[in-house]
Amino acid sequence: MERQFEAPRVQGPLEDYAEGFFAELTGLGYSPRSFEAQLRLLRHLSEWLAERELTAHALTSEVVRDFVADRRKVTTNMRSERALAPLLSHLRAAGATPAAAPEFPSTPADALLRRFGEFLASEKGLAPETVRSYVTQSRPFVVQHAGREGGWAALTPRDVDAFIVARAAIQRPGSVQVRANALRALLRWMWREHLVVASLPDAVGHFAAPSSTTISPAAFSEAEVARLLAALPERGPVRQRNEAIIMLLLRLGLRAGEVASLLLEDIGWRDGVLGVRGKRGRFDRMPLPPDVGALLSAYLRDARPVGGGHREVFLGIDAPHRPITRVAVSDVVADIRDRAAIGGPGAAHRLRHTAACSVLASGGGLAEVGQLLRHQHPGASKIYANSNLEVLGQLARPWPTGSSR
Repeated sequence: MERQFEAPRVQGPLEDYAEGFFAELTGLGYSPRSFEAQLRLLRHLSEWLAERELTAHALTSEVVRDFVADRRKVTTNMRSERALAPLLSHLRAAGATPAAAPEFPSTPADALLRRFGEFLASEKGLAPETVRSYVTQSRPFVVQHAGREGGWAALTPRDVDAFIVARAAIQRPGSVQVRANALRALLRWMWREHLVVASLPDAVGHFAAPSSTTISPAAFSEAEVARLLAALPERGPVRQRNEAIIMLLLRLGLRAGEVASLLLEDIGWRDGVLGVRGKRGRFDRMPLPPDVGALLSAYLRDARPVGGGHREVFLGIDAPHRPITRVAVSDVVADIRDRAAIGGPGAAHRLRHTAACSVLASGGGLAEVGQLLRHQHPGASKIYANSNLEVLGQLARPWPTGSSR
């Protein structure tokens, strides 16, 4: 029998907000244990403020840190600023407490990298994960040279080359290649901002990382796919959500980030299509197979948490049921792969490779692979040329013989 909660009795300056917070927790579907923990935290904070004759509006970042420090002296539960996030979010939305103070760059290097990241996101339209990667890869170079005598204008091609050479001595070729791409993008942006001379982006050479010794991208076999599905729970919301995720990756070749960014309005039930939000702000419409649509429909009808107002299709199982991230999608598949005792690298992206290889195994060609994976350039599909030599051998036309010249 489902446990019923009563509105909490709270004394102190947060008393007027207890009922609203109670209603919000109820709508977000917190488990009984988490529900009670949040309410106890509310009571403690309100009483702590009352003892110090502080109002709710006094809950600045500094006061929150003081409360957390005092709470750690008396309990081992819910004693971090992260634990306070749901309550503070509710109080800020209600106008009871000041908004969180914006974070300002603490150093010139931080300020420059923030501007670089904003440029990548707003003008280049890169995904948040890509922006974070470029900024992270560029940070060591910026930190090393920020504040140098003469400013950025004194930076020379030799400085750039020395940085790359030093990194190449301690990193794998593939990692050096990634860092070089980020550094080249940074220097192009700095030239655009008139911070460096125009020749510096060209000082970053192009690096060819050794190709893999395998003849094809990693893919799950048909038997391994069956083991993945068998490793799911027999029933319940976890099964329904994760099976829908796996089939979107497997049947449509979506990326993990594209699954995470899927919105309710992207599903065209009447015309049987799915809108996919890809890289660089690209939006494609793909046919939605009936079996995948049935899994999505069942998840949305029976297993997707209600409340919260999120438009993303896939939400976390545990309250407060926030939209899952690209990393979470990969973690879902990796966890299922491990429980199925399937070896080898890769998880979510490995299902994308499996989708491509399935096209070839069914008699399709590289053009069809490119259409499924939505490659912008035909050459991107060439890595699948050796993915199934037996099938491709059957597709290849015999070399003409006996013809006269």
